[in-house]
Amino acid sequence: MMAYILLNSKPDSEGEILNNVEEIMKGDTATKYEIREVYGVYNMVLKIESISMNDMQNILEKIRKIDKITSTITMIVNEENES
Repeated sequence: MMAYILLNSKPDSEGEILNNVEEIMKGDTATKYEIREVYGVYNMVLKIESISMNDMQNILEKIRKIDKITSTITMIVNEENES
């Protein structure tokens, strides 16, 4: 199961968010992730690959609670149509 999460954050908080995400992900060694700062409407993009929807939901709940994140959009990849 894979998802992309677009993150909006308070100004100049990307470093703190990066550290928080790393701390959250340390507790879940079965889930792979990648996070990048981007230019545009959103400040960061987080890619998560987890074993189950339940694992994904648990991670997303923790990420949404990060104080400096103001909004998120989650896009779950449709794996049925992968080529």
